[in-house]
Order: sequence, then structure tokens, then C-alpha cells
Amino acid sequence: MEYRQLGGSGLRVPVLSFGTATFGGGNEFFKAWGATQVDEAKKLINLCMDAGVNFFDTANVYSAGASEEILGKALAGIRDKVLISTKATFPLGDGVNDYGSSRSNLVKSCEESLKRLNTDHIDVYHLHGFDANTPVEETLNALNNLVQSGKVRYIACSNFSGWHLMKSLSVSERYGWAKYIAHQAYYSLLNRDFEWELMPLGIDQHVGTIVWSPLAAGRLTGKYRRNQPIPQDARVAQGGSPVPASAISDDVFYNIIDVLDEVAEETGKTIAQVSLNWLLQRPTVSNIIIGARNEEQLKANLASVGWNLTVEQVKKLDAVSEVPPVYPYWHQREFPMLNAAPKLY
Repeated sequence: MEYRQLGGSGLRVPVLSFGTATFGGGNEFFKAWGATQVDEAKKLINLCMDAGVNFFDTANVYSAGASEEILGKALAGIRDKVLISTKATFPLGDGVNDYGSSRSNLVKSCEESLKRLNTDHIDVYHLHGFDANTPVEETLNALNNLVQSGKVRYIACSNFSGWHLMKSLSVSERYGWAKYIAHQAYYSLLNRDFEWELMPLGIDQHVGTIVWSPLAAGRLTGKYRRNQPIPQDARVAQGGSPVPASAISDDVFYNIIDVLDEVAEETGKTIAQVSLNWLLQRPTVSNIIIGARNEEQLKANLASVGWNLTVEQVKKLDAVSEVPPVYPYWHQREFPMLNAAPKLY
């Protein structure tokens, strides 16, 4: 297993982490992801640990806290050997203060997550989304207090836009508070919007990327084929995809699958393994969250490390997945001498 620094911090993490949104199956949305319970969770965690994956990601909203509870029970006895990442901000109740990034909700959410996880600290604590109704200063001061108290080791964000993240980093720097060391973001071979602004920002500000849904909700597993119906046992068909269909161009998607088939044949790897390995070679990517409903899926995803695509193969995948950027990025690309693009090769 390869380990990388998480952004500009001193924390070293494996390039793969295990996402536990499949734990619990607490409602129809998460049942489409999976319904793993404690005994099976322990088996999956043991497989991860044997492969050098000691980083486990969850969130308070995953199956309304059940994912955290199951993860906490499954990690009993080995807490000191692992890193835990969880999140707050999204609604977890019907009260007017049961969501958002206010001091009130963050302190409450953190305490509740600690209890469910049966631990005294969270290694990486994310805001699951940006709360535009709460002053950034209030949010970051509350997070800094959690770090100072020892309940949280590092803070990170998720699903922020460029200005959300840059403003937050500026406020933290102004007051000497804890800064976001990582941004958990959606990025895949199928949707490369992340590269337009968030990647250059991450390079400039030393913010590591933790990738969620690297296989585009299962679309990059090889199950989906041109002119064939969507597999009914897949997450997309069951209504559990966090990536909306509107974000996907069918023509681009199936063209990508065609090239993935070629590269998979050249490497002797699966389409999913090629897709994950492509991400591991992108700037700012510190970690990719892999999920699995069973041991077979997990073993297959773990096999995406320990080898690398060639530069020629990466360029081939880049070419087929390239789409025209939106404004102002298409305009900026007309003046490359002013806008240094990330070095991909």
C-alpha cells in the first residue's frame, strides 16, 4: 500500500480508504448502497487492514447514524491502529438547528458522532457541505475549538466550491485557526469538472483531495454497456446514486467505456481498477474512497494499487473524457500564458 501526505499536513494516509456508507442500509437510498451489519463489517475491515488500508470514512447522515455505530463496534479493540473520518452539516433531525455548520450544530454533532463511534477523538472531521447561512468565522472558530479540545485531530471540507474553500482558508489564516487540510470531492474519469478550479486551488493552497464516488456510482465498473439496459441490481437503477443522471453525457460515457475496454485489455486489469488507478495519478489526490457491498468487490478495488498506467494510457483516457469547460474556464484557456494549468504528466 502506498501512503501519501494528506494535503499540507503531517498526516500520512493510505491512497485508498474504505467508505462505510454501505453500513446499515437505514433507508431506501442507503439500502441501494448496501446493508452491511457488524459481523460482515469486521470481515471487510480485516481485509482492509491486511492490505494496509487503515483509513475508514463515514458520516453522521449515513443511515441516520447507523453507519457510525456499526463502524465503531467493528473497530473495537483496534481503534489505536486506524484513522476515522466522519462528517457533519447535513440534516439529521427535524429541528431548525439540526443541520448546518453553526457552532451549536457542530459541537452537538461531534459529541454524538464520538458516542456512536465509541471513541474519544475523530482523526479527520469534515463539513459535508458549505453552509451559506452561517458566518464562516463562526464555523471555523467552532472547528478550531474542537481541535484544541483534542476531540478532532484535523479538519476538512466536502463539496465546496472554489470560493467557499478559499474564503475559509483565508479566515483560518487570519486568525491562526486550524485550516482545512483536505477537500473530499467528487472526481472521476466520467466527470472532470474538479480540474477546472478546485484542482488548481488545491495545488496552490496545499489542500489534499479525498475522492468520493471515484467510479461514478458504479458506472465505471464495466456493468454499463452501450445499447443495453441499466442493470437492475445496480445502485443507479435502485435510486441510490449520489451522481445525478443530468451530470452524465451518454455519448461521452460510452466513448470512455470503449477506451477503458482497450486499456483494461492492455493491462490485464478490470475497467474499475483502471479507472481508480487513473485517479491515483492526478495532482492533489491524496486518497480515494472505495466502497464494497461484499468481500469480492473489496478485493477487486484493493487491486487498483501496486501498479501504474503508462503515460500513453493516461493520455488516451484524458483525450476521450475531455469535455468543453464552462465560463470562465474556456476563456482562461485561451490565454495559457496567464493561467498555468496543472501538470498532469
